[in-house]
Amino acid sequence: MADTLLAERMDTPAPPQASRRNGLVPVLSTLPWVLVIAALLVVWSRGSVPAPDLARFSAYWVLALVLPGTLVHRALRGSRGNLPEDLGYGAATGLLLEIVAWALAAATGQQSLLRWWPLPVLVAFAAVPGLRRHWRVGERRPLPLAWHWGMGTALLVVLAWGYTQWRMVPLPPVYGGYYQDVLYHLGLVQELTRAMPFQLPHVAGEALRYHYLSDAHIASGSMITGISPAVVLLRLWLVPVIGTAVLLAAGLARDLSGAVWAGPVAALAAFTGATVTLGSPVGASGEMPLSYASPSQTYVLVPLLLLAGLIVDVTRGRSLGRAWPLVAVLGLVCAGAKSSALPPVIAGLGLTAVVVWWRKRQVPRPALMALACLVAAMALGFRLFAGGGAGTLRVQALALLHFIAPYAETLGTGDGIWPSAPLPPGINDGGVLGWLLAFAVVTWWVLAQAPRWVGMSMLVDSGHRADPAVWLLAGTVLAGAASTWVFQHPSISQIYFWMGVIPVGVVLTTWSLAQARAPWPVLVVPAVAGALAGLATAGTVVGFAVPRISRPGTPTTSTIEGWLRVLGLSAARYVLFVAVAAVLAVGVAALWRRRVPAPVPVPAASVPAAAGRRRVATIALAGVTAAMLGASAAVVVGGTVRSVLTEPVPATGPQPYALTVDEMRAALWLDDNAADDDVVATNVHCRPVRTTPHCDARAFWVTGLGGHRTVVESWGYTDAVVAAHGVQNLGYARQNFPDEALLAFNDGVFSTPTQADLDRLRTEHGVRWLFADTRAGAVSAELARLAQVRLVAGPVTVYELNRP
Repeated sequence: MADTLLAERMDTPAPPQASRRNGLVPVLSTLPWVLVIAALLVVWSRGSVPAPDLARFSAYWVLALVLPGTLVHRALRGSRGNLPEDLGYGAATGLLLEIVAWALAAATGQQSLLRWWPLPVLVAFAAVPGLRRHWRVGERRPLPLAWHWGMGTALLVVLAWGYTQWRMVPLPPVYGGYYQDVLYHLGLVQELTRAMPFQLPHVAGEALRYHYLSDAHIASGSMITGISPAVVLLRLWLVPVIGTAVLLAAGLARDLSGAVWAGPVAALAAFTGATVTLGSPVGASGEMPLSYASPSQTYVLVPLLLLAGLIVDVTRGRSLGRAWPLVAVLGLVCAGAKSSALPPVIAGLGLTAVVVWWRKRQVPRPALMALACLVAAMALGFRLFAGGGAGTLRVQALALLHFIAPYAETLGTGDGIWPSAPLPPGINDGGVLGWLLAFAVVTWWVLAQAPRWVGMSMLVDSGHRADPAVWLLAGTVLAGAASTWVFQHPSISQIYFWMGVIPVGVVLTTWSLAQARAPWPVLVVPAVAGALAGLATAGTVVGFAVPRISRPGTPTTSTIEGWLRVLGLSAARYVLFVAVAAVLAVGVAALWRRRVPAPVPVPAASVPAAAGRRRVATIALAGVTAAMLGASAAVVVGGTVRSVLTEPVPATGPQPYALTVDEMRAALWLDDNAADDDVVATNVHCRPVRTTPHCDARAFWVTGLGGHRTVVESWGYTDAVVAAHGVQNLGYARQNFPDEALLAFNDGVFSTPTQADLDRLRTEHGVRWLFADTRAGAVSAELARLAQVRLVAGPVTVYELNRP
């Protein structure tokens, strides 16, 4: 009878309403992803990207990155049981495979074949019977509807942030200026479309030593699609790469915590969260892990997070099997994409290996093998990629103070441009007040960055201390922070040690939040309160603001005492924020217990007092953590939404670094008309355009927009010049070009040309074109007789040298 009843129940059709609801789930779970893709296409088109370029770039990402990458990732690591995560991890793997294919093409001079690199992968997975199953999602483990909408929201925020970054950066040719690093990277992108060995395009003949793999990705996208490198760099590459990193962070958070909601929370807070300063005039360097002006920093987050997932499995004793080669390859790609990315991971893994050995008294061989792979990758990467910037990094504890207002405006005014000392000299010069100010500034930085490190509280619990993954993530975050405060760099590039570990820290924080096992109102109420506090103190919403703390005086009149008072007020406001969040969490938990009784009532007398206090502390810490994450995300989200809804204000008044439309048009004409390997000579070297003694030698636009190597354009980022930072109390950008004879010869061709000089340019340097700009310096009329005028555009004349 029971079997009959069971059969009848199984055969009975579901109620019509439930059936319709189940049928809507696939549609509703797909809708947020459709909205994200549609929004991406809209903002790209609003960024003046032509429709054919949109179609080509979209096809490139789907067919040349996501599809082959997904197949390979499923073969190496298995399916994650749902399509969005499979595609996210697949996109990351596709980016890795693309770098390998690009390197082979550049090494062999076969860049024309690069667009076909996915074909062998697709054919193999279609032809080999054992690989065909990877075309489908494996054992299905679908994620709830709320996860899809949460991830869609996070991706839309990232998309809106990307739009706010490029909306004020028009595509050339326009009247205006570009940030010098963007033009520098554009020149590298142009260079990486050529064959190895690569040269520094701004000074032809000098070997290119830089972590340029982000530029290699952009160059690959340009070569495969045929889209201008400028369009790919300024518009197209950014958001898809960040979106891939978002999915990786969400997957890692879900894997570690076991909580589905942890994925969207980590995704939003890791990439669009900021420091929590609550209206203080003292900022905290390293606010976000993303940077529009630093493609290397943004790009490296993808291989770094993919590597972190592998290392977590290694430390937990799970076999990687066929995926072991990914550890070494990802390590090398991280080293080649951003030299600051790998050292914190190595430090975290080393700490984990020591802790595991100490606790278990056995050698953690898999962890040591992974550590050896990463150390070897870092060493090889330093040899292949590291340039003058990396060589300028040196030890000076607390050097970050040089770039933070309370110190820089008071004690730091007499430090000089490049002080060589164990500590910033102003600290000792200031006596007790100097040390007190330094301590206050560092303490404030730690407080403001709390959403990224508070997850280390998991180490307090003995159960969590037994999990090697906690030590790995905590050690990585600690190493990133320590490196930031121990090293010194003339351009504050030590901050990238911290920016690279921010997503790792937020994943750890989200994991700790899930481990609190608190009822959802206990987390949601403080998170909303924290978001409101963040918005109010940031003044993002008109009419909803609390007074900001005023800075003491002006940059030239501020005092140590004034800044100490400001830091004290900032800390007091922060303590109030923490206290309110803790009280809210404990209060909501108490109300929740009264309204929702436990399934199995536990007499109060049977609960030890110590356990009760620990539970209250856990709830309070969870509430504070949720409030911090809420405030962190709300500041960026609110600012982004406000920026999107506000029409940009065009720049007014003089723009000293602006280029004219004619200058940009002439450079783009050169890119279109000169052969790929032609070399250009130019009299443009500086920002502003006029060449003067000790000018800012970071023009970079002739190589960036013009797309060709130059004999000498700008030398501000060459190894020798960066290493000379501080000589004559000048920054590296204003140092003289080391080869004075070459520069004099180059510039003499434009001011006093002779046929002999032009012949020497052509035979010794391979020069075919002259790019002369009268705004940079005098240009002799004699050039028009000695070389063929090919273009005149405003102040620029482009000449082609006559063949011998």
